[in-house]
Amino acid sequence: MNIIIILHGWGSCSENWLEVKKSLEGEGYRVLVPDLPGFGNTLPPKEEWFVDNYVEWLRNFCEKQNVSQFFLFGHSFGGRIAIKFAVKYYEKLKGLILCSSAGIKPKRNPVVLLIAKIGKIIFHLPVIRKFYPLCQKIFYVKILRKTDYLKAVGIMKDIFKNIVDEDLTPYLSQIKVPTLILWGKEDKMTPVKDAYLMHQEIKNSKLEVFKGIGHSIRRENPTLLVEEIKKFLK
Repeated sequence: MNIIIILHGWGSCSENWLEVKKSLEGEGYRVLVPDLPGFGNTLPPKEEWFVDNYVEWLRNFCEKQNVSQFFLFGHSFGGRIAIKFAVKYYEKLKGLILCSSAGIKPKRNPVVLLIAKIGKIIFHLPVIRKFYPLCQKIFYVKILRKTDYLKAVGIMKDIFKNIVDEDLTPYLSQIKVPTLILWGKEDKMTPVKDAYLMHQEIKNSKLEVFKGIGHSIRRENPTLLVEEIKKFLK
């Protein structure tokens, strides 16, 4: 029996993937959709995590579930974890599916970079350090348009910053397992140009771009998503 592990996006949880899970299980697949640490019913880490920490958490999860060979599906933030896992633990994967995956760090406007550097200097001055959290909020939400920063609570805000600050582009060319890349053409969270870059860098990959679909294919057209997954798993 083929096993597929689905990694949800930032701010999401396993419950949001129940429809996709049930559809695939109805076709005879074993589907695991864990709540990543800090989401759903899983407690946040006690210290700051990076993508690598989530990769090791996934490895431990697989061992506890007695899963040694499987297909790995990553949506958005889950795609970040999937990319690094596919490089470090490629021998465990039968295939990789990246769906509207995050991981490519956008090029920032030189003016924005200058403001960020000046801001770090100014807001470390004791007299105005108390305003630093507000400036972080402005930088991530207004400038980088990372609205997930607002939803993060406690240590998850620091983890969010660690996650989005890492560019995974150099890892793409190291992926050797068969890879399916699924993307909505109207995606505003992870632009479709990232899909073409991933397809270019991942040699053994296939790209499918869907018109009229945004960032959340599993909500906008779950039937289409399941059909594409099934074709890849066969």
